[in-house]
Amino acid sequence: MTVKITEKMKFSPSFDYIDNGVEHGVFSPFETKEVILKKGQQIAAGFKPLACDIKMLKDVPVKLRDGVTIYTDIYLPTTGEKVPTLIAWSPYGKSAGTAPRYVNLFNMLGMGEAWNSGLTKFEAPDPAYWVEHGYAVCNPDMRGIAHSEGDTTMLGSQEAEDGYDLIEWLAAQSWSNGKTALTGTSYLAFSQWYIAAAKPPHLTCINPTEGLADGYRDLAYIGGIPDENFIERLAVNHVSATGAKREDLTKELHAEPLATADIWQDKVAHPEEITVPAFVIASYSNTLHTMGTFRSWRTLGSKERWLRIHDRQEWPYYYDEANTEELRRFFDYYLLGKDNNWPDTPTVRYSVIDFEGHNQTDIPAAAFPPAGSQNTRYYMNGMTRALQAQPEAKDFPVKYVAGGLPGRASFQMTFDQDTEFVGYPKAKLFMEVDGYNDMDVFVWVQKLDARGNVLSEFVVPNHGAALQDFTQEGASALRYKGAWGRLRASMRHLDDKVATDEIPAYTFDRVEKLEKGEIVSLDIVLSTIGLSYKAGETLRVVVSSKDELGGVMPGTPGGQVDNKGVHTLHTGGEYASYLQLPLMTTQSV
Repeated sequence: MTVKITEKMKFSPSFDYIDNGVEHGVFSPFETKEVILKKGQQIAAGFKPLACDIKMLKDVPVKLRDGVTIYTDIYLPTTGEKVPTLIAWSPYGKSAGTAPRYVNLFNMLGMGEAWNSGLTKFEAPDPAYWVEHGYAVCNPDMRGIAHSEGDTTMLGSQEAEDGYDLIEWLAAQSWSNGKTALTGTSYLAFSQWYIAAAKPPHLTCINPTEGLADGYRDLAYIGGIPDENFIERLAVNHVSATGAKREDLTKELHAEPLATADIWQDKVAHPEEITVPAFVIASYSNTLHTMGTFRSWRTLGSKERWLRIHDRQEWPYYYDEANTEELRRFFDYYLLGKDNNWPDTPTVRYSVIDFEGHNQTDIPAAAFPPAGSQNTRYYMNGMTRALQAQPEAKDFPVKYVAGGLPGRASFQMTFDQDTEFVGYPKAKLFMEVDGYNDMDVFVWVQKLDARGNVLSEFVVPNHGAALQDFTQEGASALRYKGAWGRLRASMRHLDDKVATDEIPAYTFDRVEKLEKGEIVSLDIVLSTIGLSYKAGETLRVVVSSKDELGGVMPGTPGGQVDNKGVHTLHTGGEYASYLQLPLMTTQSV
């Protein structure tokens, strides 16, 4: 049987699978067979020639516990040795490494194709590299994708069970050494939280590289504000050659607006249940993944665990040659039993961003936030628009028209000495609205240089004019602009079981509209930060009625903002709004 929750899911027809050997990659035409790919072979123009012979087991059927058959491609060394398997679990086509949509994407980012063999499933490990070093790579098509049977679900217990079954099937194969690992970025990262928590006996270790961990809080309703646009972008990957249906998160978003719905509860990951060794990769800059990755790290049950916080977008990071070599050290230790001193790797390595070309990376620490990080409040002065150490005795309200010009209010402080913030920031705001019964509030922490210019940095190689256009008010995952957060005021209720003074968390189980004249307390969780300021530089915090960072990727709008009337931010007396920042009392070197 499929899992019970599927009875409550809403489905739509999948998109057609165009099996012409182009749209979904040169190996997409269906045929169960064994192929030997020869050293020096180029899978498609522009891709890296193969560095060794590879045995490809194509369209291998795998029967899941409910009788559904999915198909996978498996890449193996030709030596006949028993090898461990790296698994890339996602709805993205198993053969789509040369698909035009991915070629175009990586060209837009400035990465090109020459970094991989063309066998690489989107966001997954390159089989050519790993086979050369004694591994198998398994690229499955999830249920309902391409020729795999069943209907596609998205996140949650069905994927956990299916991934479990695939892992146990792989471990039993004659060519397997019985050890497996999950790896990959984005979808391939957050699927790991679900599958690993199911505790497949032959899952040896995991490598989640930037992935959300809660379908409601990190995808559908970030800050309680609905965002169907990015979900629609993801849905086009749900293609079927068999007439399968796909779980329609947009329909579910509209039908179930509260996180307590069973459909959303099933999409909450439980990293605390994970016990296998984990090498977790995070960044401050990913407006889709940062929150979920750090939340998962904080609750991760693994005793053997490592966190590396880098300063790039996930794809250039994951496919960087040096980073791939380091990942191999992790896998070699656990999957091949090599004594390479991996356990001596610092538990945490973090970055400090300066937006001026001098980022500090791989700073070792025993924990995150590191020792010396101290939560410090900076109070908002409505009259001077300053951030200051002490609150004003009297309230001085600041007003702006929601959605108008400027539609925001900001506060600044200029540093008289070099200053660093590393850890978890938040905003505490006392606000009211006139002319409506709700507010969508967006907070953005910026860095200004000594001349007052707002700084940011690209986290992908392409800095060209087109990407400048896309990232000026959007494509926020490609250009880092500082810590951010958002909250719909009617969804402000804090979760007493999870929320702390350091990190707010919400139940999202009720809607509490605002009355005229009602001043509400908004605790807004902000994205994790590692940011440095030199003497003479300025921190600016923006409180806005607009999603000023915009959508996650080019061409995709942001969330559905619902703002009207006049917002009032209170800044003193019993309503002393403030920004809380993790001040480093000892600086990095």
